[in-house]
Amino acid sequence: MRDVVTVRLRVNGVQYERVVEPRLLLSDFLRESLGLTGTHVGCEHGICGCCTVMVDGLTVRSCLMFAVQSDGAEVKTIEGLAEEGKLHPLQDAFGEHHALQCGFCTPGMLFTALEVLRENPRPTDREIREGIAGTICRCTGYHHIVEAIKAAAQRMAQEPK
Repeated sequence: MRDVVTVRLRVNGVQYERVVEPRLLLSDFLRESLGLTGTHVGCEHGICGCCTVMVDGLTVRSCLMFAVQSDGAEVKTIEGLAEEGKLHPLQDAFGEHHALQCGFCTPGMLFTALEVLRENPRPTDREIREGIAGTICRCTGYHHIVEAIKAAAQRMAQEPK
C-alpha cells in the first residue's frame, strides 16, 4: 500500500479534508480532488505562472508545492476571488480593458496583479510590468493587462476600507 497523508485546509472559505499521496502537487489536488479547474497548469516547472494561487495571502506556484505543504492553510483560487457574487475590481478591469484573449494565464495573472497592488497600491507602468514579469501571457502583448491593472488600482484606492 502506498503512503498517504490526511490534508486539512480551507479553500475559498470552505474547509476540506482529504487523504492524498505525499507527492501530489497542490495544482493537481485543486483540479482533481476538489474540481477547481480554474487553476491552470502550463509548464509544470513554475516558470509560466498560470498555476498561481494564494496560500495564506501570498502567491505561490501551485505546481511547485505539494498538497501536504498546504495542510492547515487558507488557499484562494480564482473561483474564490469574486466575493458575494461580485467580481473583484481586477476581474472587472481585465474584462473592460480586453486584458485577456485565450484566458489561460488569466487566473495566475490576476493573483500576481493582486499581490503587486497589495505591495504598491499606485504602481507605475514599469512597476506593473516588473511585478507581472513572472507570469507569461502568450496572447496579449501585456499592454492591455497593464492598463487593466492601473484601472483596478484606481478603483481599489476609491473603495472604502
